[in-house]
Amino acid sequence: MEKIVVSTKNAPAAIGPYSQAIKVGNMVYTSGQIPLNPATGELVNDNAKAAARQSLENLKAILEEAGTSMDNVVKTIVLLKDINDFADVNEVYGEYFKEKMPARSCFQAGKLPRDAYVEIEAIAIIPDAK
Repeated sequence: MEKIVVSTKNAPAAIGPYSQAIKVGNMVYTSGQIPLNPATGELVNDNAKAAARQSLENLKAILEEAGTSMDNVVKTIVLLKDINDFADVNEVYGEYFKEKMPARSCFQAGKLPRDAYVEIEAIAIIPDAK
């Protein structure tokens, strides 16, 4: 199977030697998304809710560029700066995954890039992929 790089200007460019996402067959694997505003490059880190919303918006843009959507996410990994932000992040997360809840892992990380509150990555299916 061919490995295809996914890239969109509607999400922050990779800040290291990696891709925003990779498509293989009918699957897409995203890199972790910290809450960088793609228009400004600034970190949205006012609080855990705002950070989670920006990370999920970035994830959504990448998935759309790959030909899928949040409804087709089968697994997420959520990394938190502080596990005490779990409830706030969960509240925002629930706005993006309403009916088809993906499997999920959630961890407190020692430190995230740019000292972000949250980083979220996903694996999704592409329903019409050939």
